[in-house]
Amino acid sequence: SAVTCLSWPAENIIVFGLAEGKVRLANTKNNKSSTIYGTDSYVVSLTSNVSGKGILSGHADGTIVRFFFDDEGSGESQGKLVMHPCPPYALAWASNSIVAAGCDKKIVAYGKEGNVIQTFDYSRDSSEKEFTTAAASPGGQSVVIGSYDRLRVLNWSPRRSVWEEGKPKEIAHLYTITALAWKRDGSRICVGTLCGGVEQFDCCLRRSIYKNKFEMTYVGPSQVIVKNLSTGSRVVLKSQYGYEIDEVKILGKDRYLVAHTSDTLLLGDISSNKLSEVAWQGSGGNEKFFFDNENVCMIFNAGELTLVEYGSNEILGSVRTEFMNPHLVSVRINERRQRGTEENKRLAYLIDIKTIATVDLVSGYNAGTISHDTKIDWLELNETGHKLLFRDKKMRVRQA
Repeated sequence: SAVTCLSWPAENIIVFGLAEGKVRLANTKNNKSSTIYGTDSYVVSLTSNVSGKGILSGHADGTIVRFFFDDEGSGESQGKLVMHPCPPYALAWASNSIVAAGCDKKIVAYGKEGNVIQTFDYSRDSSEKEFTTAAASPGGQSVVIGSYDRLRVLNWSPRRSVWEEGKPKEIAHLYTITALAWKRDGSRICVGTLCGGVEQFDCCLRRSIYKNKFEMTYVGPSQVIVKNLSTGSRVVLKSQYGYEIDEVKILGKDRYLVAHTSDTLLLGDISSNKLSEVAWQGSGGNEKFFFDNENVCMIFNAGELTLVEYGSNEILGSVRTEFMNPHLVSVRINERRQRGTEENKRLAYLIDIKTIATVDLVSGYNAGTISHDTKIDWLELNETGHKLLFRDKKMRVRQA
């Protein structure tokens, strides 16, 4: 049977649809294929979700079918999801909904269980032809739909929880758009046409130059590509929860990324490409960030010290202290391997000007308290976190 559409959503697994209505799986390791599910209607479109662990197939009778290799704990149903009014040749699975369109000149956004969320009706627009293909951006925040001489763009607004239509891209004599494919980082899209043309478009919400050293490309509300203009290296900063990124700053000798969303804080080390996103309630941008430690970011805000390890999406630890000088805080994160110890993460800080507290960050318990008779102005843990040096105002150095 003729292969009518094909998708490669996951490693070693190719999914393809047939004219007879079957959706099959091709395993590249053993060169064998097997049927995932069968229908009685020609498969007109095939797409996968952002993670590549679920697929949708559109059929000539208007049926849209969903299948999961792994539902990732979402609990969403499988099987026939919705009956679209026409064959959904243009089908895309975005992060917040499923977008379908076809020959009736209507774009419909469906919810997770097939309920209609939004409809964009162009049936009375005489210049519009049928929709032939669609593609969701790698981050799932944008969908491009192709027709005749025209590309329409839908962008998801996290603040309003609706799809907003961008300005359509109209190109005379382009003719019918037959194929669409995004670059993996979401910065470009390729368009194939009926007449054999392949066009490439730059697609970003905005682009800016930061400190004459970095180029910031906002490819979606929740994804920013940061490029070092001198070295050409790139880091893709993305909110895994789909929150809109307000502004990206590069601090700490142009090495560390800091960005806020409505509910999270994004941090990253450009040199190691370790990125973190932690839950963070808005504090009006009054935080103070310290990047003295290569493994962990120290954040002071309203009398509280918060530690975030680069590459981890959980807050490492949080303690109350009024002393914001990084010389009065010492953090050691797995700096020297020890026998029988998998994780060794320790913190030393001042409870008050004469009292030092040490915390085991792995277990979260207080490892000890050291009281002194004079004001302390410097402290440092050794690499293993088992020894402490501190100095008081009289320039006396002590070991604990």
